Amino acid sequence: MSRATVRVEQVGKCYHLERSGPRYGTLRELISDTATRPIRALRRRRADRVATRPTDNSVWALRNVSFEVHEGEVVGLIGRNGAGKSTLLKIIARITSPTEGRAGLRGRVGSLLEVGTGFHPELSGRDNIYLAGTVLGMRRFEIDRKFDEIVAFAEIEQFVDEPVKHYSSGMYMRLAFAVAAHLEPEILLVDEVLAVGDIEFQKRCIGKMQDVSQLGRTVLFVSHSMPAILRLCPRVILLDGGQVAMDGPAPAVTEAYIQNSLRSQAECCWPDPLSAPGDEVARMRAVRLLGPDGAPATSVDIQQPLTIEVEYWNLKDGAPLIANIHLYDQRGVYLFAAHDNLEPTWGGQPRPAGLYRSVCRLPGNFLNSGRITVHAAVTVWNPHWIHVWVEDAVSFEVVDTGGVRGDFGFEGHGPHGDYAGPLGGALRPYLQWETQRDDDAGSADGPEPLAEPVYR
Repeated sequence: MSRATVRVEQVGKCYHLERSGPRYGTLRELISDTATRPIRALRRRRADRVATRPTDNSVWALRNVSFEVHEGEVVGLIGRNGAGKSTLLKIIARITSPTEGRAGLRGRVGSLLEVGTGFHPELSGRDNIYLAGTVLGMRRFEIDRKFDEIVAFAEIEQFVDEPVKHYSSGMYMRLAFAVAAHLEPEILLVDEVLAVGDIEFQKRCIGKMQDVSQLGRTVLFVSHSMPAILRLCPRVILLDGGQVAMDGPAPAVTEAYIQNSLRSQAECCWPDPLSAPGDEVARMRAVRLLGPDGAPATSVDIQQPLTIEVEYWNLKDGAPLIANIHLYDQRGVYLFAAHDNLEPTWGGQPRPAGLYRSVCRLPGNFLNSGRITVHAAVTVWNPHWIHVWVEDAVSFEVVDTGGVRGDFGFEGHGPHGDYAGPLGGALRPYLQWETQRDDDAGSADGPEPLAEPVYR
């Protein structure tokens, strides 16, 4: 077995919160504070070197976290916001120290934890590349050998001698990733910052991380994108509440995370426009998932149609508002978006102030089985502006019974036919097929008969 390059042993991190904000003190308090400051600083340093029990004004971001990562492994870190993922990477990268436990490393570390971490804004892109390489302990000739490749990957050829403070966020991120990935670190730490790049850049970054792992180097990758995690990471660690909740194969861990995160909710309502999500132009009133009978449903048969309703207040007379829905499957894959901009009555038209209900109908035999989550929005176009965005507004289960007669009152085999297993893919349409036999097969002018039957 390859040696461990990252070893985390019983790591915990406690943050102490201030009880109250600053206040103005008296002259006596100022003199007393100045006189006792050295003693209090010494006590604080002693307290920071040992684990302390949580108090009313302290929070454990991590507690009892232990795992090992070996050479060539690509490991994903997932979890809800606040689970401790970024804090753990900062401890591994030596940016912050743990309150308890230890994190041991074997090899040079390249980290991409925050946009522009380690860059000097007044220096040019060229100078920052050499500075980063020097921090990693590389010789100048080693950096020279990688320089052109870094600049080409970052696509900053025209701006390499400009101060990075003038770079756009995309240029900044491309250069930061190129430096972290190309300067041959044994351990590469990458946080969710890849989300700021465009799709093409994200694909190149994932490809580069795969290349790095194939060279025997270690990658720790934090992301909320389950497709990216599944594509890149054979092994995934799930953090929950600052502790390791699960550590194992990526499909099993991501599935458990998604199932625990999702909620079945057929209807989400905000009766008071003053507290409803939105702004001074539009406010959301309700998002609903309706079954074939028109009632809210958390479970819908795969062969039956369903309806998604979006209710919202238009607060500004004449605003050309557009209702949107965005559907995701249980793996976090973005299925599709739909909007009412082509609706025959109000589509693309200024709308008087009032309450509106936009209804989208999905046919049966369209979505695949599994959990579906709906994000809802109210926007305007040209220029594009989001007035309301509700994430995870409703979620529901699409149930595939295989098409046999049952509680839903239908019969037939559906797309499965005699196949009993699940059908892959994000969508599961019931498509019409036609098969014909070539009557010329085996004739004098036709093709020779086939030895084995062929199904078309």
